[in-house]
Amino acid sequence: MAAILEKLQEFQREITCSICRSYFFQPVTICCGHSFCRSCLSQIWTLGATAFSCPECRQVSPVKELPGVNGILAQLTDMGKELCSLHLQSTEGQRECAKHQKAFKLFCEDDQTPLCVRCSQSPGHGAHKLSPVEEAAHEHRKKLQHLWSHLEKHFHEAEELLDQEERPTVDWQWMVAGEFNRLHQFLMEEESRCIGRIKEEERASQDRLSQHRQALQDLTLVLQEAGHQPNLDLLHDVKQLLEMSESVLSQRAKAVFPQLREYPISGVIEMLRRFRVDITMDPAAANPFVTVSEDRKSVKAGEGWQVETKHPELAVGNYVLAEQAFSSGRHYWEVDVTQLPQWILGISNPSLRRKKKRKTEPWASAFLLRRVRKEEDYFLQTYPGSLDHRVKGPVPRVGVYLEHSYGILAFYNVLQHSLIYRFHAILFTEPVTPIFFPGPPIPGMKGLLGNRELPDGDVASAAAALAAAKAAAAADSEDEEDEKA
Repeated sequence: MAAILEKLQEFQREITCSICRSYFFQPVTICCGHSFCRSCLSQIWTLGATAFSCPECRQVSPVKELPGVNGILAQLTDMGKELCSLHLQSTEGQRECAKHQKAFKLFCEDDQTPLCVRCSQSPGHGAHKLSPVEEAAHEHRKKLQHLWSHLEKHFHEAEELLDQEERPTVDWQWMVAGEFNRLHQFLMEEESRCIGRIKEEERASQDRLSQHRQALQDLTLVLQEAGHQPNLDLLHDVKQLLEMSESVLSQRAKAVFPQLREYPISGVIEMLRRFRVDITMDPAAANPFVTVSEDRKSVKAGEGWQVETKHPELAVGNYVLAEQAFSSGRHYWEVDVTQLPQWILGISNPSLRRKKKRKTEPWASAFLLRRVRKEEDYFLQTYPGSLDHRVKGPVPRVGVYLEHSYGILAFYNVLQHSLIYRFHAILFTEPVTPIFFPGPPIPGMKGLLGNRELPDGDVASAAAALAAAKAAAAADSEDEEDEKA
């Protein structure tokens, strides 16, 4: 009898789910050979996964979806439940209390244990609710049946929800992909318009240079012919010749020195601000030439500014390095240059600090953008690089973007959302740090350079100042056209 009971218990273990510890319900078998209830396995299943770890042996199986119900195991489970029930009924009358050797006739609802009559009379069970074994078993079977029906209902709901997730009523992937495609199309159209404008302006610049060259050639021929005229004829035409020469030569600056154009790029500044970093200036840079503010967010030209080289804008000792150095990643910062007529911004490697102490040439390993004044015009120039363009209006705020991994350094006109210049394919062999140069100063101007974030009011003021400067430049251009006419 004991051997039969042992075999029955072993069979019972084989048809029991190791997750819920109950008989299998819709059993499924995975690659490693272990089986579980389908509903139990679905609770720990990751949708869309290409592999699954067995909850029992942890072996990884290369599966994409739940396997089907193991019909044979389901039948064996039903047979095992029947056998166990028959065995329980056949041995029910023979089970006895180990203490009193009396049959279990009662069931304690509070302790959930079977009792003999004498155990039920003990003080420990005096206040407990007791029921006959047959009645208690019947009631608990009803509860389990109700629970099973409830679980089955939830299982079907879960399957329906899973089907809805697999076939969503709203196709979010399609909708979001459509929005990105529309944005791509918009940017491509804007790029096409911008490139077309650049080509037109390049053709206009070439035409202007061709016209200037032709005017110089014509003037040369006229002057050569005038040189062979009789004296009185020459003197009679000299005033007109001089005026003609002055007019042609006055167009030289416009023809030879290109003007920096603005090509706004929608959303570029908003995108770059995702990589914004907080830059502080090295207070050790303070000296008679430059003064760093207490919050280390700005620097201004000092009263003792000295010119020690033939290029005052490159005067050694007048620049300030940031405290930060970058050796990887993407970084973006903005600099307010509203109060500076001349300035230099860019990056250099930290060894510049050591070079600065030795008073050596600091720019060998730097990449810079600078604004300088030449006679009555202002120019934006790069070092190194080919940018040397006139600018009519101020550039109140400059954005600097560094992408260390790809060797990219770009400068932007923040208020116009336009690119000023971009270095590319720079080979960085060591960390780089931002550099600031607030000068050389012009008498009567404050010479303050800062990288604070502008409040909305200041941005509006800077934009208004820029608009006013552009309006004045446009008026000057109209006056010049009128004079030419």
